Amino acid sequence: MQKIKNIIQSSIDTKQKILKNEELISTIEKVVEVVTAAFKNGNRVYFCGNGGSAADAQHLAAEFSGRFYTDRKALPAEALHCNTSYLTAVANDYGYDVVYSRMIDGIGEKGDVLIGLSTSGNSVNIIKAFEVAREKGIHTVSFTGTTGGEMKSMSDYLINVPSADTPRIQESHITIGHIICQLVEEKVFNAPNP
Repeated sequence: MQKIKNIIQSSIDTKQKILKNEELISTIEKVVEVVTAAFKNGNRVYFCGNGGSAADAQHLAAEFSGRFYTDRKALPAEALHCNTSYLTAVANDYGYDVVYSRMIDGIGEKGDVLIGLSTSGNSVNIIKAFEVAREKGIHTVSFTGTTGGEMKSMSDYLINVPSADTPRIQESHITIGHIICQLVEEKVFNAPNP
């Protein structure tokens, strides 16, 4: 029973560190503005990640393309790993490192936003996608752990959760992602949520 409480407390402690980090809160606010502007300008938001972070990427994309609080029009957001035929063909023919960069090269447009989730910040396939995104004028946002890893230097906006513990980082990624979804929805549709 104490171990369960310790794990819950660890999650709370990580979020408390985020709450006290004014720079990180300011970055989240900037990401809300960038994503809002992209949607208002007819651009798209793409998400990518690996493993649990892929699941989180898909979850957050669905909050935009489905709904969050408000019954409203769908927003153009998608997770780049959902087309398994594409993913397995490119991984087989070219290598897993380029599965996201090829997709961004094919469908990404200037003014879009690419959000990469990686607890280490060192996912090569996301770094390569960020390289292509930068060439195309696509905004890059990293959700990482405390150091930001190699993605730090490739990010227009770095959301680096102050933890090195993968589960605690992922829990905070979803919390921060939900905050962004809620505030963007409010701004795009002028619909204050609870």
